[in-house]
Amino acid sequence: MVTVKKFSAVWCVPCRALAPVVNEIKGQFSNVKFEDYDVDTDYDAATQYGIRSVPTVVIEKDGVEMKRFLGVQSKGALVEAISQHLS
Repeated sequence: MVTVKKFSAVWCVPCRALAPVVNEIKGQFSNVKFEDYDVDTDYDAATQYGIRSVPTVVIEKDGVEMKRFLGVQSKGALVEAISQHLS
């Protein structure tokens, strides 16, 4: 199972720019689990993943981190990374 975890914060302007990109991608991958974490309220998850800047997107396959993106990413880069780990 591939899981995409997006770490962001309400006050983060780049996070607001990334949100619609991730929401659009969600519609393309019905077999991928998407999880959103606010680093201010989901402090334990942010600490567990060593999140030091937002936005951060972590792609996991079967619970193992496969790829990590820091900052705003293009839709193409995210789709390619997710697709790469679906096999």
